[in-house]
Amino acid sequence: MENEAQEKRGILALKYITENNSVTDWDELEKLWHHAFYNELCVAPEEHPVLLSDAAITPNVCREKKTQILFEAFNVPALYMANQSVLSLFSSGRTTGIELESGDGLSHTVPIYEGYGLPLTEYLIRILTERGYYFRTTAEREIVRDMKEKLCYVALDFEQEMQTAASSSSLGKIYELPDGQEVTISNERFRCPEAFFQPSFIGEESLGVHENVYNSIMKCDVDIRRDLYSNILLSGGSTMFPGFTDRMQREVTALAPSAVKIKSGDEAQNPEEEEIQTVNEEASNRLKSDCRLIQILRGTS
Repeated sequence: MENEAQEKRGILALKYITENNSVTDWDELEKLWHHAFYNELCVAPEEHPVLLSDAAITPNVCREKKTQILFEAFNVPALYMANQSVLSLFSSGRTTGIELESGDGLSHTVPIYEGYGLPLTEYLIRILTERGYYFRTTAEREIVRDMKEKLCYVALDFEQEMQTAASSSSLGKIYELPDGQEVTISNERFRCPEAFFQPSFIGEESLGVHENVYNSIMKCDVDIRRDLYSNILLSGGSTMFPGFTDRMQREVTALAPSAVKIKSGDEAQNPEEEEIQTVNEEASNRLKSDCRLIQILRGTS
């Protein structure tokens, strides 16, 4: 189709279906997929599951629309959307690395560690055994996952929080199991997600997420570090732990040059001061509902 179109480009109007990773014409995308299925691949889409690769920054609304077209227009039996950066890394036989993708309208880098996230649910199960709670079945594992998502948080100062938990019951929370029994957890609430900043807790000999962010910035040209510090985007369900954003701000600030000054939220009025803020509603709709933007700008002092 491309060669035929190129041969007739003098009498045809050139139209891009996607621009800057956004689909500009969904009807044309459906036609393109129709041609790919029936003319190029010569397959019946209703008989084959589909693997669709997407960029990490593809908005959820675009993924939902693609899903709708594939299921409703082509009746595919199954669909899996994969991060194209992860797929590229896997194709090289690696599970850890930084993937740079540079195309006609989009360039981005994605760090990937072992192809997946930290096993926090398993870690929470392990530390709950210290209190005499045991979760062995798949159903019980899902209970712990729910417990993690509802009760866990990231401590701003881990050592201080451990002291508070040891001397007071104020941090304790009760989780009611489906059978009515109650589970009380205290320091487990913040010990679990602490693995993001201290991976040694789960036996990983790797850097914390804050150190990875800092090292990535420092390996870039000095002229663009200011822009990178001012555009650290937190994305993914695990960054939604209460306190994650504040802790990341604190840790990166501690590693950054001494000239850095930090203010958070509405306190940061001066563009030369640091701020950490929630992505506004419009940006959230374009990106992901669980994205937050950390802005850390160098001060003049």
